[in-house]
Amino acid sequence: MVKVLVNGACGRMGQSVVKAVLADEELSLVAAVDIRAEEDAGTMVGQAPCGVPVTTNLADAIDKAHPDVMVDFTRPDVALQNAITAIESGVSPVIGTTGLNDDAKKQLSALAEKKKTPCFIAPNFAIGAVLMMMMAKQAAKYMPNVEIIELHHDNKLDAPSGTALQTAELIREVRGDMRQGHPDEKETIPGARGAVVGGLHIHSVRLPGYVAHQEIIFGGLGQTLSIRHDSMDRESFMPGVVLACKKVRSLSGLVVGLEKLL
Repeated sequence: MVKVLVNGACGRMGQSVVKAVLADEELSLVAAVDIRAEEDAGTMVGQAPCGVPVTTNLADAIDKAHPDVMVDFTRPDVALQNAITAIESGVSPVIGTTGLNDDAKKQLSALAEKKKTPCFIAPNFAIGAVLMMMMAKQAAKYMPNVEIIELHHDNKLDAPSGTALQTAELIREVRGDMRQGHPDEKETIPGARGAVVGGLHIHSVRLPGYVAHQEIIFGGLGQTLSIRHDSMDRESFMPGVVLACKKVRSLSGLVVGLEKLL
């Protein structure tokens, strides 16, 4: 049994993770942490009480429960410190919180190596989203002109999404940096063309009703190609989260991307 602590357990993603851990025979929920802790982890996902209270202090929960893995779906401004706290205690973080920059990842990588405690980050835990990114990397070899539109719920704190940034980096690996569009193009309103990563434009939409969606549009002579993934429910992320919980302890250092586990 892999002993799991869920951090951010009262959030929408956290509640789904709690439910998935409780339902898996190879995982054991040993602790649940959230700054809004109010009720039992089992009760809040519509199940009978599981005997695991939701507490507010991560370090104390680790000391008392001795988990193997910490799943973190919290906020970008606290995810780094949460991961550091876990690794310092020999607990492997499985991080779904997006917004961690390259400096934060370098810090986690160095600490994971020092403490010999593997750490895993996934911009997206949906299997379909991983396939979308892998297909986009292949398509970019032949159709290098591409833009990304990502659409998320209006409570998402970071933009562009981690999935969009990861997709852009995968595309850059095969096509390099290149300028797209007319060389004299001008934005009459700043931001109209979206964010730019290596010449690739990313457009972020934030509206109620969405969960997590992304479309990658390739343009060529007389043709376009679109690759799109839609998560209509947060349950779409759970198989990936469960897989990461089971495999993270067998990794080394910092590993980024669910495709590394497939």
